[in-house]
Amino acid sequence: MSRLLHVTSGPYAPPVPVRELTVTSADGSRLHVEVHGPESAPAVVLAHGWCCSTAFWAAQTRDLAVDHRVVVYDQRGHGRSPAALSYSTDALADDLEAVLEATLTPGEKAVVAGHSMGGMTVLAAAGRARFREHAVAVLLCSTGSSRLVDESLVVPMRAGRTRTWLTRKVLGTRAPLGPVTPAARRILKYGTMGPGSAPHMVEACARIVHACPRTVRYAWSQVLDSLDLDHGVRELAVPTAVVVGTADRMTPPVHARALVAALPQCVGSTELTGLGHMTPVEAPELVSRKIRELAAAYIEFDPSEQIKEGA
Repeated sequence: MSRLLHVTSGPYAPPVPVRELTVTSADGSRLHVEVHGPESAPAVVLAHGWCCSTAFWAAQTRDLAVDHRVVVYDQRGHGRSPAALSYSTDALADDLEAVLEATLTPGEKAVVAGHSMGGMTVLAAAGRARFREHAVAVLLCSTGSSRLVDESLVVPMRAGRTRTWLTRKVLGTRAPLGPVTPAARRILKYGTMGPGSAPHMVEACARIVHACPRTVRYAWSQVLDSLDLDHGVRELAVPTAVVVGTADRMTPPVHARALVAALPQCVGSTELTGLGHMTPVEAPELVSRKIRELAAAYIEFDPSEQIKEGA
């Protein structure tokens, strides 16, 4: 389980949930889950990426919870979810299915949004029965389905075997990240954010990423190194929108374009000029708006039910 390290004020400070629960996945792994917003409102489920936590979605959670039920959870080994015995794409899918089953009523539909490894979680679960029961639409932010190391631009050199080898060493390092220092902020900004990212955005991301235990970070790096979820893209048979930053070094736009070309029901693609990998933090209003648009378009909802709840 990671240290709980995040900013405590400003737009990226996590809001207080309406309720918290622990969900047990198929292999017995325990997952920390939070629910925000009115219980009878349209549902949104947010899956964070590698080395992050529920805190990563703070801006979206606060904005959407005004009139949506927002479910956020810590991927296994991240945030308040303890480390697990196994790490795999199947585990990602198992965990998402467990969260959907625990937080949604039978047949209830939700928009599912995933960032980076959270998007890969969606792709891993695309063919699963519980996912298909509950997911009505999807937002994929800054993610890819395969060739992550080969296409990464973290190492600034020409594509080829040498760059791939060096990238594998960098992303798969077992070294501790240490405290959040000025140098650490500069490194994180270079690797994961656009050059124009504001200091408070960098600070929020650095604190979250540095809280991830190095053993968990390494374990998931090995899964991402060999990732192949191209079949999941083809199986994602719900309306899906894609967002990517043009300065994303971790999952460059080549991945988003491949997703758009292969998705059965792509309903929009947005490339954000100059933004990096952390799009929900770098463009919080836009990401929230995309989720809202999907919920409004695809979730059947009777506003009178929410009025009755508040009466």
